[in-house]
Amino acid sequence: MISRRFFLVQTLGTLLFLVTAVLVCEATGLDMIVQDAFYQFGSQQWLLSKHNEVLRLLFYTGPKAVFILFAVALLVSLIGLRKKPWVQRYKRGLLTVLIASLLTVGVVNLLKAVTNVPCPTNLSHYDGTYPYVTLLHRVPAAEHLKRIRCFPAGHASGGFALLSLFFLFRTKRNRMIAFNGAMALGWTLGLYKMLIGDHFLSHTLVTMGLAWLISVLVAGCVFGLARVVDAPEATEGESMTGSEAHYH
Repeated sequence: MISRRFFLVQTLGTLLFLVTAVLVCEATGLDMIVQDAFYQFGSQQWLLSKHNEVLRLLFYTGPKAVFILFAVALLVSLIGLRKKPWVQRYKRGLLTVLIASLLTVGVVNLLKAVTNVPCPTNLSHYDGTYPYVTLLHRVPAAEHLKRIRCFPAGHASGGFALLSLFFLFRTKRNRMIAFNGAMALGWTLGLYKMLIGDHFLSHTLVTMGLAWLISVLVAGCVFGLARVVDAPEATEGESMTGSEAHYH
């Protein structure tokens, strides 16, 4: 069970991270600096082609299918196998992962629908037709263009959603393996989309922050924000900012 202190530190810390990430990328032009390194101006091509079917299978369609199967497996376990001892033992963790994963993908896609921010490949700077538009920097011409769904990064949300696995496991070692594995997967998917010109760095950073924030909030609700009798073998945890999570 996570402690109230863990919940508060993680919630406030992640909100601060999200605001900082947006402001830094907006104020420094970091997005364009990074994305310029991924674009070959001579041939007007991105480092990776989105039409490469092998890469698309490995980093796009394949992970999406696995995520759907994973969510279905969680649902089946919680409903069809609910009387199994291992499901009873990890019920709250499984519920946290299922709800947080679905919410993360849902919230990110909802934001994509309303922010109206172009992808790098859409910009005139990269041989597209759109002006440079960010979350905070709007230009009048952009309002007359077709609405576009690029902020935050949707595909990476499936990988970062698995940060919620942190709350499934009971030992420090397993929690950190799950956390770091989800980070690696999220950034692998996010980097692939950056290399084909579909997202800026800030898009992926915001998705990462949102995924962890949603995971913490859902875990806080599922576990009740208080220490309860649960499992005797684990009494410590680690977090994104190093604060403690307690299981008794």
